[in-house]
Amino acid sequence: MNTSNPDLQRRSMLQLSAGLAAAGSGIVLPALAAMAPPPATGKPGDFDFLSGEWTIKHRQLNKQGAWDQFDGEATVHAILGGVGSVEELRIPARGFSGMGLRLLDVERRLWADHWVNAKSGVLTPPPSWGSFVAGVGTWDSEEKDGEATVIYRGVWDQITPRSCRWYQAVSRDGGKSWAENWVMLWTRR
Repeated sequence: MNTSNPDLQRRSMLQLSAGLAAAGSGIVLPALAAMAPPPATGKPGDFDFLSGEWTIKHRQLNKQGAWDQFDGEATVHAILGGVGSVEELRIPARGFSGMGLRLLDVERRLWADHWVNAKSGVLTPPPSWGSFVAGVGTWDSEEKDGEATVIYRGVWDQITPRSCRWYQAVSRDGGKSWAENWVMLWTRR
């Protein structure tokens, strides 16, 4: 890892915070402070666990602050000898589909996670970046909301041969606290 790059240092710290905090099931996850950032650990095949056909139970926070629950499905393929993973996500009841494209930057040992909504067919910038540490994969991206910076974190955990979980949390205070807003429980078909 390039320890002279402050963005990579911060991202690594956020990855470690999420990886350790993800073991709990609370809605708000506090950030961890004063810990050395872990090295980037991405390698070909990290997403092999996700290849196949899946049913997904979604729980998503709506604009009114209540949790909506709905079903979905996905088909995932490893590509390029494990350096890539393509996911087609479908939510028939909502008339929604999209594609996740994960590509490993082999030199940096970090995965870029891109998203394409089927309605636009356009890659949503920017990708989130991350890797797996101790069996938990953490990806972060930042967006502006007016003058404020919002950090979005996607976490893969609870990975078994038959199931896994992905959830998204949001921080509006620079990573001091996190609020979950989407949870996907994946079960292999």
